[in-house]
Amino acid sequence: MLKGAKVGLRARHEEDIPVLLAELYNDVVNGSRSEGSPWRPLVPGTKDPRLVGDDSDDKCVRFSVVELEGGNLVGTATFWGIDTHSRSAHIGIGLLPEARGKGYGTDVVAVLCHYGFTVRGLHRLQIETLADNTAMLRSAERNGFVREGVLRSSAWVLGEFLDEVLLGLLAQDWKPDRDA
Repeated sequence: MLKGAKVGLRARHEEDIPVLLAELYNDVVNGSRSEGSPWRPLVPGTKDPRLVGDDSDDKCVRFSVVELEGGNLVGTATFWGIDTHSRSAHIGIGLLPEARGKGYGTDVVAVLCHYGFTVRGLHRLQIETLADNTAMLRSAERNGFVREGVLRSSAWVLGEFLDEVLLGLLAQDWKPDRDA
């Protein structure tokens, strides 16, 4: 398990899937805002790759996020679009509703940076998020990510086009939290 100050990132466990399915993926608003494709309900027992890890996919790593104190599941973290030639990847997180606003997002981003730069030896990490997702923007910027641009009206979300913000962080600019 990768550990931060508040959370740990571990492999997806079978018992995580029903919780994530009910609280994240079958939530129409959350699903519409977090995916680049139209929301659709997922049935119990689904083998949807967003829920079920695939160890053979070298372009994507999916983690379950747990509280260090107590071990409760609080969300997901994804390391995707891994490009071993250019040494880059994208990151994304999804926190369960009751876990939001507790500083977990900033810690998850920090742990993903450690994974990307220290464990994987990558050069660049990137985040794309909706312009009104202030929690993700704050979490990214607290970890050193820089806003690199706005993709105007690039995301179709529940009947309207929304702007997305592109953020990037280079290994040389990353300042790991030595206490985490």
